[in-house]
Amino acid sequence: MTAAVAAVVFATLLLKAGSGQHANTLPPPGPASNAPASDDSVELAPGQLNAIKIEALGTWLFPVEKEAVGNIGFVDDLSVQVFPPCQGKILKTFAELGDDVQKGQPLYTIDSPDLIQAESALIGAAASFDLASKELARVKDLYGTNGVAQRELEQAASDEQTSEGALKAARDAVRIFGKTEAEITQIIATRKIDSALVVSSPLTGQVTTFNAPPGLFVQPGTAPAPFSVADVSMKWMLANVSESDSALIRAGQPVEARVAACPGRVFKGSISKIYATVDSNTHRVTVRSEIADPRHELRPGMLVNFVIQVQDPVESVAIPMNGVVRNGDGTMAAWVTTDRRRFSQRIIKIGLQRDGRYQVLEGLRRGEQAVTDGAVFISNILYAPPSD
Repeated sequence: MTAAVAAVVFATLLLKAGSGQHANTLPPPGPASNAPASDDSVELAPGQLNAIKIEALGTWLFPVEKEAVGNIGFVDDLSVQVFPPCQGKILKTFAELGDDVQKGQPLYTIDSPDLIQAESALIGAAASFDLASKELARVKDLYGTNGVAQRELEQAASDEQTSEGALKAARDAVRIFGKTEAEITQIIATRKIDSALVVSSPLTGQVTTFNAPPGLFVQPGTAPAPFSVADVSMKWMLANVSESDSALIRAGQPVEARVAACPGRVFKGSISKIYATVDSNTHRVTVRSEIADPRHELRPGMLVNFVIQVQDPVESVAIPMNGVVRNGDGTMAAWVTTDRRRFSQRIIKIGLQRDGRYQVLEGLRRGEQAVTDGAVFISNILYAPPSD
């Protein structure tokens, strides 16, 4: 190498040092295949797009609801214990437990000493009235012709009125025992006592309790009642609401009920009463609602799952549940895209659930393109360990 050439090489090296470059620097590598452009984005190959579904996000109505567990009961206002009007021995029954009965339909008969006494008084009062009426008619015929005094006529009229009042009172006394006007008239006409007192159903419904074997001595108001009859077309649902949710409950709020005995059925009603006390053991409040049950499918004591709508539905951005994944740190995430090829992870905040969708409180906007099915597939690609 000549001195001139050595001088040129030395000058070139000095120039490179001044520009910050290293003489032995390797050329930059080409773009890495299958590597995400950032820590929270994934680019899918055309063949991988078949594993996901992409949609523009819309809104959904989310009812604000509270859940509770409870049971079915009869409506107290529509359930009656059928006691006899007087004491006596049961002679015969005409209905059994579970039978449907109509208002006025006979349930049982009793042999009542009180009824015998009332009917005896009725027959005696009827006889006295007949006698007084005949006497008054006789005095009227004799008055003014055979020297019947005015005083005698007045006395006969007074006796007739008194006996008539006694007869009316005796008829009323027998009527209290359930006898009809026709039956009372028959007793007076035949002068025959009927000691069998018929006790009828006071309403149309179903026999819900039966404690009336023949020969049993029963009394008014002494439990148990021989029969109980309830209108079972309406039921009470008694829900036990958590104390923390009780402030949200109001009368009139819609209620949906589901029972295991009727899978797929939803019974709808509304809250009619909120009980004033809180159970000190369970810290729950009893909430009552009325449910129509025309087919008599609900039975008292059944376990019921209640859903109470405590507010009007809220319209919010929604995303299907398959479009949301839970990260290892507990955050919820969705995948969004603008070109349907590269997908970015978006941390979101979810709220209510309804019909397979999450309410999105933060992180997504209406109209954004997001993965609605297969979000887990993309997350697995993002967090997959690098291959050797």
